[in-house]
Amino acid sequence: MATKTFILDTNVLIHDPKAFLSFEDNVVVIPMAVIEELDTLKKFTDERARSARAVSRNLNRLAGTGKFSEGINLENGGRLLIGLEKRLDLPYDFSNSKKDNLILSDALTRKKRGENVILITKDINLRIKSEVMGVTAMDYEKEKVKYESLYQGWKEITISGELIDKFYKNRSLETNVELQANEFVLMKDSSNPSKSAIGKFDKKSNMIMGLSYKEGMVWGLKPLNTEQKFAFELLLSDNIHLVTLIGVPGAGKTLLSLAAALHKTIDKKLYRRLLITKPVTPVGKDIGFLPGSKEEKVSQWMGSIYDNLEFLVDKNNPDDSTEEKVNYFFDSGKIEMEALAFLRGRSIPKQFIIIDDAQNLTPHEIKTIISRAGEGSKIVLTGDPYQIDNPYLDADSNGLTYLVERFKNQEIYGHLNFKKTERSMLAALAGELL
Repeated sequence: MATKTFILDTNVLIHDPKAFLSFEDNVVVIPMAVIEELDTLKKFTDERARSARAVSRNLNRLAGTGKFSEGINLENGGRLLIGLEKRLDLPYDFSNSKKDNLILSDALTRKKRGENVILITKDINLRIKSEVMGVTAMDYEKEKVKYESLYQGWKEITISGELIDKFYKNRSLETNVELQANEFVLMKDSSNPSKSAIGKFDKKSNMIMGLSYKEGMVWGLKPLNTEQKFAFELLLSDNIHLVTLIGVPGAGKTLLSLAAALHKTIDKKLYRRLLITKPVTPVGKDIGFLPGSKEEKVSQWMGSIYDNLEFLVDKNNPDDSTEEKVNYFFDSGKIEMEALAFLRGRSIPKQFIIIDDAQNLTPHEIKTIISRAGEGSKIVLTGDPYQIDNPYLDADSNGLTYLVERFKNQEIYGHLNFKKTERSMLAALAGELL
């Protein structure tokens, strides 16, 4: 098979700082325009800057093994080059000062020299321009997971009425159905579909077990549908340390997570505090771009969290002091809101951690955040992969989807994909029609 030349765009390396190791025994080229862009990005304090610095460190480790201008041999059999090509004159519609066009020029130069060139970029417009200029361009596929076929977290099966009766009697049922650890099961009677039961698969015993929390009230909330019963089971279980809740807007992902966290932190005192965080900006800017102190900056991005907290506090114990109670939880340190940028370097033991809007994180960022969890902590990630604001992520390539695929069937992990909204009929129609 002929050797291929893969040219990497900046956004690929930001997405995965070790991306240059993913192309087996081929030639990988990082154009000088990309190095310049990484040099500019590294000066900031946001997640892109940290990824840029990680790329630089990774390249520096290779610097002692050869010359980038001649090509450095990689462990996978490939070669890595820093490209410094003579720029071709692109059509007059292309600005010669844009980094994307400089990268495209590098690809064109190599193609005209006879190399089998493939430009790897997460920028859709650059892929379009490459195609127009006759250069093959592809997205970075290594960490992509097909969202349409993603693990759902629950399954419907048809069994006999006698087995359903046995399940209700014993609160457990042996099964030969292939299920993931902590996957939920909706069992329906084959002769009478209105007769049903719900349970959760226990991997150790290979049994479908009855739910523990399906009817309970948690901070004034009662599950409104089967999906919410499943969610509470995961959120309230002390044996499940990582939970992902994804799906349609208005399903209750954040509200249910907050209710469970307050119950476990305030009522049961199983965790020292509730820590809530989310990506500060969808386009990668750091919190420093916002006015005010750190607390004031964070509050501007946590408005929906405040609203949900006030709703829960008022519903659990309604009176006129709702705002005062919420402020007490913050002042006493029982609840903390933090920007993701400030979690790096921290070890976070014995805390209930909620990461909202996690669909805007890359797989690399997800790994960095989850590795912060200390002993006795529980992490809940919520999001909707169809509502991504990061320009270089989509439903298939975001970190939340990647996490679900990698962690399924782990005994300390549970997942649920919501399909039903409870916010309002209008919200349900908007999610379906718009």
